[in-house]
Amino acid sequence: MIQTRTSNLALALVGSSLIAVSASAVEVLVSTDIATSTTWTKVNTYNLQGARYILPGATLTIEAGTVIASDVGGSLAVTRDARLVCAGTADEPIIWTSKQDLATWTAGDPTTGTWRAAANEWGNLTIMGRGYIGKYGQGAIATNTAAPNAGNYANMEGLVAGGAGDTRTFYGGGDDNDSSGVLQFVSMRYGGKVVGLANELNGLSLGGVGRDTIIDHVEIMNNVDDGIEIWGGTVNLKYFSIWNVGDDSLDLDQGWRGKAQFGLVVQGYSIPGSVSGSGFCDSMVEIDGAEKSDAQPVTTAALYNMTLIGQPLGGRAGTKWRDNARAQFNNSIFMDIGKEVIKNDNTDGEANGGQTGYGYNGTLTWANTWTTPYTTTSTVNPFSSPGAAYTAQSAGNLIQYTDSVFFNNTNSAAYTEANARGVFGAGNNNVSATTSPIASITRGAPVTGGTAGQIIQPVLLLDPRAANGAATSVGAAPNNGFYTVANYRGAFGPNDNWLCGWTAADAFGMNIAPPGGCASCPADVNGNGTVGAEDLTALLSNWGGTGGSDLNHDGITDGLDVTVVFSGWGPCQ
Repeated sequence: MIQTRTSNLALALVGSSLIAVSASAVEVLVSTDIATSTTWTKVNTYNLQGARYILPGATLTIEAGTVIASDVGGSLAVTRDARLVCAGTADEPIIWTSKQDLATWTAGDPTTGTWRAAANEWGNLTIMGRGYIGKYGQGAIATNTAAPNAGNYANMEGLVAGGAGDTRTFYGGGDDNDSSGVLQFVSMRYGGKVVGLANELNGLSLGGVGRDTIIDHVEIMNNVDDGIEIWGGTVNLKYFSIWNVGDDSLDLDQGWRGKAQFGLVVQGYSIPGSVSGSGFCDSMVEIDGAEKSDAQPVTTAALYNMTLIGQPLGGRAGTKWRDNARAQFNNSIFMDIGKEVIKNDNTDGEANGGQTGYGYNGTLTWANTWTTPYTTTSTVNPFSSPGAAYTAQSAGNLIQYTDSVFFNNTNSAAYTEANARGVFGAGNNNVSATTSPIASITRGAPVTGGTAGQIIQPVLLLDPRAANGAATSVGAAPNNGFYTVANYRGAFGPNDNWLCGWTAADAFGMNIAPPGGCASCPADVNGNGTVGAEDLTALLSNWGGTGGSDLNHDGITDGLDVTVVFSGWGPCQ
């Protein structure tokens, strides 16, 4: 059943086109599952009542500019064979938040909100698909096989089945090209829910999601557990920001075989005084393989243009590795990390994974994984066509860090593992910098809490644009239809800040706009650090393609992108 009640919020205009919640807006209470295709419009606000599901066969379409502001415990899950089309724009993002956050907005204007040390104020968004997942891991069933199997499935973390025969919480299958819909220009704030020990709702949970699902321009601001967690599947991510979450910022599990580009992680806390892992930050990126490390699929990923900003006094590992996982970090920034930049954690330490680690049952050892070409796949429990199953990596070795900047990682063990693996060897083109690789960062007063008295210096102001050693790179991501060719290191070019306009970071005043304003400097198409006629040439040469020409990030290459080029001339030079 869907109920409605009138909101008393006033009409306001944000910027040039974003319409805030109006005085006549109706609050729609979503109190039952969505069984038939439905559209949510921006003239209403939507309040999720408890755990709600989009059921198989149904599509929920959410109009750009819509606000979903829920009560405590309200969450939405997309079941297998259902779809969510949640496509906002830079001017009209779709905001998922709490009633408490909404109450801080002036006249319904989302740009007037104030950051608070809070989480658990609503649930989360979970998307479940039919991509392959590993045998083991959170919620996996006992009959799963160690070899890839379309019958392998698991129950999603943080969701509670309604009894025997309730399939709404299942994820996994045998379709890596599965589509669960679209998620674009979405800001998620103050979420999470503790269901039980090691059973919590993340900011965004993705289980077995296939590569035909489109996810870009997604923000997680404050969450009690992980920011984004991915279990298996092949979904790709682009333009994502994870800020002040209470566990791992990006958690990769159960055989994820995807690509990611332009990711920002800012470590902090969401609930003061809470333990690490439930309100205070843990690892920046946690990478689990197949839980039991001889199972397949095994996590095998390629990440380009990441900016990872840790906590220099009380942070945890930058990247933490377990259970035969393999991933590549290229053209990235690793800075202010409080412990190891690279940590071999070996196993997940949980009984459901068997705690086997690298080298188990004929799989590659930790050391050998770093020197083994990406084309090598395990012969233990293999796919019938391994080349078709593992497509995310296209060059280099199974684990590598290349063409990246490392700065202000001062812990005595920060580079122990990195040095042991030859990360700073000449052929990797990595830089140990003495000057900041980003334009600026301002931290606040220390806050003590978490496990063993972690000291967190929250980031109050950030200009994440590439600077100094990050402004140019030796190489760039391949032009393969997904990646943007970007000749710099980190998630932002010297003249580009894609946080502008649609994020909570921008609304809360934590994001510093480039000179000339947010919209004035995204026109350096060829990534050479200047804006000029050559950028128009580069734009036109990519017309109809994806090679860096979608300047306004609306998913379409068209005449609007030419306008962006010309609007950037002058202020960006």
